[in-house]
Amino acid sequence: MHALFQNIKGDRLIWAIATLLAIFSFLPVYSAASNLAYTGGSGNTFAYLLKHFMHLFLGFAIMYGVHKIPYRYFRGLSMVMIPVVIVLLAVTVLQGTTIDGANASRWIKIPIVNMSFQTSTLASVVLMVYVARYLSKIKDKKVSFKETILPLWIPVFIVLALILPANFSTTAIIFLMVVLLTFIGGYPIRYLILIIGSGIMALVFFVLVAKSFPDIMPNRVDTWMSRIENFANGEDTVEDYQIENAKIAIAVGIKPLGPGKSIQKNVLPQSSSDFIFAIIIEEYGLFGGLFLLVMYSWLLFRIVIVSQKSDTIFGKLLVLGVGLPIVFQALINMAVAVELFPVTGQTLPLISSGGTSIWMTCMAIGIILSVSAKREEIKAQEGQEIEDNPLDILSETI
Repeated sequence: MHALFQNIKGDRLIWAIATLLAIFSFLPVYSAASNLAYTGGSGNTFAYLLKHFMHLFLGFAIMYGVHKIPYRYFRGLSMVMIPVVIVLLAVTVLQGTTIDGANASRWIKIPIVNMSFQTSTLASVVLMVYVARYLSKIKDKKVSFKETILPLWIPVFIVLALILPANFSTTAIIFLMVVLLTFIGGYPIRYLILIIGSGIMALVFFVLVAKSFPDIMPNRVDTWMSRIENFANGEDTVEDYQIENAKIAIAVGIKPLGPGKSIQKNVLPQSSSDFIFAIIIEEYGLFGGLFLLVMYSWLLFRIVIVSQKSDTIFGKLLVLGVGLPIVFQALINMAVAVELFPVTGQTLPLISSGGTSIWMTCMAIGIILSVSAKREEIKAQEGQEIEDNPLDILSETI
């Protein structure tokens, strides 16, 4: 164990934040899983806890393994993985899995181990690394919009187009994160406006085609539109049923019920994943919600610090590219629970149950730690101590 800790590199605070979130997750997941256990018929809540432990154990193994890889290798790996991701997404969407006539092809089965894997989460991480690579390549160079279409935007739009039929919220988040990263990376704003306009037009075209030929192209367009319309109009739907119960749980949180004593977990269908934030508030009160807000805010702060400390443009953009979506997803999950957003199906990173989301979050954190570890290595070679004082970093930046 001592040898293991000696081999842990990178930002220690990020390691601490990820570990604290993972440890804390066992309590609400175990509590919320009781409903799943009894409605599923087995009644064995320990099995869900063990499953969550295995997901986290494998996730941290991924994080440890990835953080040992020098981050410069991710530049080439992203080029190799983009075609792989596109093939996986195509296989996923062509499965034709439907629920109530709508495309629900989000997972593929991994042979032998018989486990489900959500390909869009892997695609998100790979795509952000790919975009960071390209932006670092053209940094401080004058490029035309035409030059960037094939190497940058064609892969982005292919990935988004393959995710869109089954998962609009993930598509929108990835697109928003790509636009944000390109803006930070210095991509010309006038070109970005063209891309945003093209994205909106492509979405409108897809909706029109999907509405015109629903039998040929099973889709979730009606579900998306109804969620947005009902959210705006305040009408009662299945999603409103979930939101209302989540709000009841949060209201109860003024006088928290205590660990494992949630009542709303028995009526919330996604109490251990999409709406776990509401269960946390119900059981741990405002303190539990505040703890999560502080943890994710702290993670965001450390991501910015690691990015600023990186010795290369690629390193800076890489950290922001894979790190910002984690915090953004957490904020969306919390916003849905308090009805600031329509239901999106986004999990709470490192807290919600679910294998793929945990593994890909850990992979992204491992990439951030890899960049941080390189900075430590350079400092060690120079014989200087690492300074983590935010005021020092701010003064260096200014």
